[in-house]
Amino acid sequence: MKNLFLLALLMSTQLAIAQQFQQEFGNPRKVFVETVATPNHADSHYLLGQTATLRIIAREGGMPVEGTKLYYKVGPEMMVPEVVDSTTFVDGEAQICMGTMQQPGFLACHYQFKASDGKTYRDLVKVAYEPEQIRTFATMPKDFEVFWQKALKEARKVDLEPQYFDVPDATNDKFVTRLVRLHVGKSKWIYGMLTIPRSSNLSAKYPVVLCPPGAGSTKVTPSDYYGQEGMIYMKIEIHDNDPRIPDNEYNLMRQKKCDGYMRRGMESKDTYYYKDVYVGSARAVDFLCSLPEWDGKNVIVTGGSQGGALTIITAALNDKVTLCAPFYPALCDLTGFLHERAGGWPKFFGEQLVPGPERLTTFYKDGRVDIHEDQAVETLQYFDVINFARLLKVPTFMSWGYNDDTCSPTSVWAAWNEIKAPKQKDITPSSGHWRFPSSQQKCLQWMKTGIN
Repeated sequence: MKNLFLLALLMSTQLAIAQQFQQEFGNPRKVFVETVATPNHADSHYLLGQTATLRIIAREGGMPVEGTKLYYKVGPEMMVPEVVDSTTFVDGEAQICMGTMQQPGFLACHYQFKASDGKTYRDLVKVAYEPEQIRTFATMPKDFEVFWQKALKEARKVDLEPQYFDVPDATNDKFVTRLVRLHVGKSKWIYGMLTIPRSSNLSAKYPVVLCPPGAGSTKVTPSDYYGQEGMIYMKIEIHDNDPRIPDNEYNLMRQKKCDGYMRRGMESKDTYYYKDVYVGSARAVDFLCSLPEWDGKNVIVTGGSQGGALTIITAALNDKVTLCAPFYPALCDLTGFLHERAGGWPKFFGEQLVPGPERLTTFYKDGRVDIHEDQAVETLQYFDVINFARLLKVPTFMSWGYNDDTCSPTSVWAAWNEIKAPKQKDITPSSGHWRFPSSQQKCLQWMKTGIN
């Protein structure tokens, strides 16, 4: 009891100090050091052979940064930099010549400087060279469709056996929220957080939205974002990690079960970890379409990064899907690094950027493979999102940025250029591995327009 009293006293004291600071000194509305990086082409797009320059504007407390060194590295994205140099801020501005490219792709500039507050400020800017001409290195195996049709058919022989768990804190007069565990394959289970709108009309029906997860393992949590728009929503977790357990136990379980999962079983297309994940995501759609509240017509899949990859894969595998909305999808053009061009996350073969005895073996930690290179390539061609993008038949909305060093814009453009289905893109060059709220809003409006 004494400890609780002390904790409450400490929290109230901290709150009082914060309030006193705001009353005494005001609440800062801007950061002390502000920077803006602007390419000389407003849309960040260039023709092959054109020179790109980057203008950096920096202010400290509104005053121009003067005489400070700006260090930078420039080269094709995710490759060893070709230029390492520095310049100096004059009247708050510095200019970097990024050079040019002779092949379609992205040129990247990493820059940093130390401000008067002693902190180092850094950023990344990429510009595009004829990205519409980027071609993938992924090849589609002759039995690609047969392999995945068979895998999904086998998984559908297994009853989903849905197990429901109440989520009282996220259930009210507007929504019912439940945690669901699904048997999506012979030995594969996944969790999902399911939100269903409530209506006075007991016969009301709704579109369904599936959201596959990003990389790693994060607890699925309730959300009423799509519920407020009159849609059934389920966010899934692909590793069968129970989100009900305490965080410390969950973190230990996540580390044990998920470490290196993106490389696990890569010896064969039949044993690779992602096989059950891809099929499991498609089976999650089957579950949503079994709900009595589904409208019987509209099935939307959307997610970012690994979730963006699974969005494309699910839409290609499950013909119930009617709309596909990936954000900065991972797992695209996986052999790109073998051709000295940026590939997609997990950046497989990225450790081979420098040939010969000076090879950088830890350039990208995530992307190492534990088997012979040829064997890995043979397996990965069945899992490259490019080949699923080629099969898409439903309307697709894709959004991505250029300053992304996780899922390279080169790899995303490679996927985009292979999509033959009706498609709409939303590119925000200044964003990285994240999205602006405006992009999410555009996607939502696109979904609403596409719902029948």
